[in-house]
Amino acid sequence: MSKKKATTTKRTKVTKPALRIAKAPASKSAKAKAPKKRSALDAAAMVLVETGEPMNAKALIDAMEAKRYWTSPGGKTPHATLFAALIREIAKRGKDSRFKKTERGLFAATGKE
Repeated sequence: MSKKKATTTKRTKVTKPALRIAKAPASKSAKAKAPKKRSALDAAAMVLVETGEPMNAKALIDAMEAKRYWTSPGGKTPHATLFAALIREIAKRGKDSRFKKTERGLFAATGKE
């Protein structure tokens, strides 16, 4: 009797075909109806450019809401969130930032976009 050696064969993984549900492409008119919301930083930049004077975060929030550039989504301290975002942009972009810190708690526009 001869013993046969076990041979290994390369196995291919058999997968089931994925079921794909075709989605209808979004209509262009739906995108045109809902414009993109402006961020708090963009609104703050607009207010600072228009006023031309340094402002603190609370005054910026009040001016942004009065001019309807941006409204808080319901947070309790939007001024603190804006303050942190302003500081982050200044730290990240450096001289290319849209904002500069003039005094403690006051920010002004640099005129860069």
